[in-house]
Amino acid sequence: MRLSKLFGRTLREVPAGAEMVSHQLLLRAGFIRPLAPGIFSYLPLGWRTLRKIEHILREEMDRIGGQEVHLPLVSPAELWQRTGLREDVGPEMARSRDRTNRPLMTMTYEEMAASLVCQEVRSYRDLPCMIYQIRTEFRDEPRPRGGLIRARELIMKDACSCHADLADLNAFYQQMYAAYERIFTRCELEVLGVEAEAGMMGDVTSHEFMVLNDQGEDTLILCPACGYAANREWAVFDKGQAVGDPLAEVEEVATPGCKTIAQVAQYLGVPTERTLKAVLYTSDRTGRVIFVVIRGDLEVSEAKLGHVLAGEVVHPATEEELDAAGIIAGYASPVGLSGSYVVADDSITIGANFVAGANREGYHLIGVNYPRDFDVDVLADIALAEGGRPCLHCGEPLEEQRGIEVGHLFKLGIRYSERVGATFLDRQGRAQPVFMGSYGIGLGRLLATIVEQHHDEKGIIWPSSVAPYQIHLLSLGRDEAVSDRAEALYEELQATGYEVLYDDRPESAGVKFNDADLIGLPLRLTISPRTLAQEAVEWKSRRSERRELVPLESLEERLEKFWDKKGTPLQ
Repeated sequence: MRLSKLFGRTLREVPAGAEMVSHQLLLRAGFIRPLAPGIFSYLPLGWRTLRKIEHILREEMDRIGGQEVHLPLVSPAELWQRTGLREDVGPEMARSRDRTNRPLMTMTYEEMAASLVCQEVRSYRDLPCMIYQIRTEFRDEPRPRGGLIRARELIMKDACSCHADLADLNAFYQQMYAAYERIFTRCELEVLGVEAEAGMMGDVTSHEFMVLNDQGEDTLILCPACGYAANREWAVFDKGQAVGDPLAEVEEVATPGCKTIAQVAQYLGVPTERTLKAVLYTSDRTGRVIFVVIRGDLEVSEAKLGHVLAGEVVHPATEEELDAAGIIAGYASPVGLSGSYVVADDSITIGANFVAGANREGYHLIGVNYPRDFDVDVLADIALAEGGRPCLHCGEPLEEQRGIEVGHLFKLGIRYSERVGATFLDRQGRAQPVFMGSYGIGLGRLLATIVEQHHDEKGIIWPSSVAPYQIHLLSLGRDEAVSDRAEALYEELQATGYEVLYDDRPESAGVKFNDADLIGLPLRLTISPRTLAQEAVEWKSRRSERRELVPLESLEERLEKFWDKKGTPLQ
């Protein structure tokens, strides 16, 4: 491709509002252009790079038996009603109606995949199977940011696997995990696999692949000693050992004006871990109050809470909702409580003689113990992890780091298949639910995170596997002999099979070098009067500051050594 004919141009200034490095460089280098918040057009350089990423994804999905399909962009709302997720998904889901007023929805493809499984999978002989697609999705993100990192319109690789039993799903899950590791390795992306919550999507097991980045939206909990890694919302930690203190009697004490844990602890002279915190939610679906009890020094992980509630969507209870339930904010207690659903963190079993609300304003109870003084409906780990807490596995202090999610694996189990009726006949002719897994990678986000990890102060440094072109060829000066030799070399390189971006513009050497560094192709070759006089070409790898002259007669041999395998030009 001649740069003089390339659609799009480089920008000298950093565009306003572009905070992340990848957003800035992809705009400046002419890879993407914004249309609206979170919606981007890919220019030729960006689209070529995206197609290189697609090629890697297709190879790795096909390698583990995947078959590519193309599912509809929108689905009837009743499909989401059958899975019970229509009400659980917030405004991120795009909703519309057709001309007959039939409701349509679009966000993810699990529902359509499950529906397709209903039609095509009949017998155990049809299992296992895995289908995947690479296509555009739309999510009405409330706060798109970071360019392609969090966009509203995005290109996703979605995959769905189907299995006869959990054992087969578990085995394939490991294959997919390994395939994701190969994908990120081929993209030269350093990732960290972490345990994650499945949210509304999955059953129990879920993993995210994270790129460590200070501007990432996810917080990760890491143990530098033993290697434990998890999303903060799902991470576990050591909450301490049970104490053997004798149980005191419950006593009501006045705590005027003390509505927060910190105020109560200071007033009574006790550490916050000796208090019980009430965190109050209301179910979006049923309207019932969810009374959450947790040790006062801990916070609630809403992801863990959502899992305990089987995906039920909740919101912080309003004053009106609490008044209707007879609950006094700031003084609420599970002791003597009735009419609410109580979920407690297992930290309430570690410690004794807690301080808790008295369910009347201005008073608290001391000497509260579980299970002697109150009951709960669910006792589970719902605490939010934080740096500095002891690692549950080795006891060393945990650390917090920010990260960007680039891939996610879910074990859906039979959640979707049961709700849409996806069954198969086993060897005995009995109908059984299909076990399913779901696996996603956002291509635009993957492209952007590659730039986040591969750049310098001059511009992008593309890995060879995903670079839009392999070679950036420059001709300097207006000497006709230089132009002729550069033209000839351009044709020779393409005939040999290399992908070449040829800067044939009548620009200065400084402009051409700056644009080459900004675009970031793996190799820059320069023809100038100086190099032509020596029958050579200036060779510079984008990863190095070293420049050297390579004789034209030995250039082909040198190129073969530079790449382990020659790239195949895109058609």
